[in-house]
Amino acid sequence: MSLTAGIVGLPNVGKSTLFNAITKAGVEAANYPFATIDPNVGIVEVPDKRLWDITQLITPKKTVPTTIEFTDIAGIVKGASRGEGLGNKFLSHIRQVDAICHVVRCFDDGNITHVAGKVDPIADIETINMELIFADLETIEKRLGRVAKLAKTKDKDAVMELEVLEKLKQALENGQLANAVEFYDEQLPIVRNLFLLTRKKMLYVANISEEEVTDPSGNPYLAQVQELANQQGAQVVPVCARLEEEIAELDDEEKQVFLEDFGIEESGLDRLIQHVYSLLGLATYFTAGEQEVRAWTFRKGMKAPQAAGIIHTDFERGFIRAETVSYEDLMTYKTMIAAKEAGRVRSEGKEYVVADGDIMLFRFNV
Repeated sequence: MSLTAGIVGLPNVGKSTLFNAITKAGVEAANYPFATIDPNVGIVEVPDKRLWDITQLITPKKTVPTTIEFTDIAGIVKGASRGEGLGNKFLSHIRQVDAICHVVRCFDDGNITHVAGKVDPIADIETINMELIFADLETIEKRLGRVAKLAKTKDKDAVMELEVLEKLKQALENGQLANAVEFYDEQLPIVRNLFLLTRKKMLYVANISEEEVTDPSGNPYLAQVQELANQQGAQVVPVCARLEEEIAELDDEEKQVFLEDFGIEESGLDRLIQHVYSLLGLATYFTAGEQEVRAWTFRKGMKAPQAAGIIHTDFERGFIRAETVSYEDLMTYKTMIAAKEAGRVRSEGKEYVVADGDIMLFRFNV
């Protein structure tokens, strides 16, 4: 299952530095606008302690984490929806991602140029959001004329679509993001087919200074971003991109020592990746055997046959049942045999909704 989170923001807010830390890809992170022109794509492991706990019990020949994809999209400037900077190209890149990580600068540093001449995270957020709104308005206005003509003929589908388009147009013109507009269930397919930028799931990444990593609560810029996010029902993840880039160069043992020295339990990046994973409505199930322990990404609410199909289409097509034990039960009983003897291994059928942390063995016949 391949889902992508796009990293966006104004130039020089720390997007490429953050991307370097996430992927260890060494992407250029220069102190001038448009250092990133084409989007850089990297795949990163999703940190999950459960995978390594299971590995300790099973001792397989190899362990395979699940992954998520991040795309570093070039800095957007005011007027991007009209083609300013390299706007149209960048907006098309945003259309291709499933969720948006909006990086906002929340630190002062006279040596790093700010495209607007001052640090003002709320103004930065409004600039980006307005460009996305303008792009969505253009999408809607292009459809309105044709749909309005059809609606006059009393075409049922056109009448419903016209209602959706007019509702969205009014909200966007009032500066509201499309993801804040409520629709009936039967209207949702129409909204989805518009592929609106402001309908995408979004979280804010507050790029803070190294001095504030252990306690960012005193950062006034972060407080402003958090207040705005609360109004939008969005999440905020404080991260020091420069520090995370340094941490990314360390091996696991050195990283642990580094975090302990700073008095923090996990890196900002680990928290960010986990937040994005959750934002996309994703969860993890595991397969475990002597050859391999592996984490698999699935969408929350998925039934057992569809989850099996992530491994191979034959698993879904010939699905019989799934022998399932929860992570917690395996940790309690230490072995699959002991868990089975205790009645904790379940035989689940085609209607079973897979739970996060399930350890599954699929039985199938094709």
